[in-house]
Amino acid sequence: MLGASLRRLREKCGLTRDQAGFHIRASESKISRMELGRVGFKTRDVEDLLTLYGVVDNAERRALLEMVREANTPGWWQNYSQELPTWFTTYVGLEEATSMIRTYEVQFVPGLLQTAAYARSVIQLGNPDMSAERIERRVHLRMQRQERFTKNDGPRLWAVIDEATLKRTIGGRKVMAEQLRHLLEVAALPNITLQVMPFRFGMHAAEGGAFSILRFPESDLSDVVYVEQLWGALYLDKREDIDPYLTAMEQLCVESTTPGGTVELIGGLLRKM
Repeated sequence: MLGASLRRLREKCGLTRDQAGFHIRASESKISRMELGRVGFKTRDVEDLLTLYGVVDNAERRALLEMVREANTPGWWQNYSQELPTWFTTYVGLEEATSMIRTYEVQFVPGLLQTAAYARSVIQLGNPDMSAERIERRVHLRMQRQERFTKNDGPRLWAVIDEATLKRTIGGRKVMAEQLRHLLEVAALPNITLQVMPFRFGMHAAEGGAFSILRFPESDLSDVVYVEQLWGALYLDKREDIDPYLTAMEQLCVESTTPGGTVELIGGLLRKM
């Protein structure tokens, strides 16, 4: 959140990342990483940037400098840093700060909706040489991430899942049946909306693949689009980059099953197993 605030202040002053970097004896790429929250913050650097950006109000400076301390305080998920790639650790930190996540998945059930057995199968598929102990730590992390979203006052999760995901048996019939039953349970939660993009629509707005849109409670913070790749991820936070994904998500929601239709579809799949 500190990074987004610094970016907003820089843009308000009409300064480029190169200019901001020169002021703190750093590169344009460091400013970019700071604004994306992908690097630690030094108090001196932030103080210098605030001066450059014309932030002279003591209360505002104190609030932003307090955010430096908070940003540098390890989150609970840092205990799993050895198990996760750096680019995904960044995502978990953002996920913890969201008020709403809208996600589209084409291959697997979204991680925030997976059962432990299903998650274990997915992790094993992607990491065939990983030890059983490390796999269990990843499964445990995934289950911990879900806890915020199952609380009545938790953030909202709106998931659109491709029908192929529900018909692709992961971990065997028993594991898949348990996963489908779990989807029916979480679909009844007040802060979770579940839709399915059915085969009958053929081509649709998100043919490019899976993505997530993260929204934050602070009104002055932009959404972040997260696009995971095989060995990395993209974090998009500029309006011109975000808008196409918002449009695609809106179209997906229009064309997908209603929440009630989702329950009927999943129930039908369960009866056939």
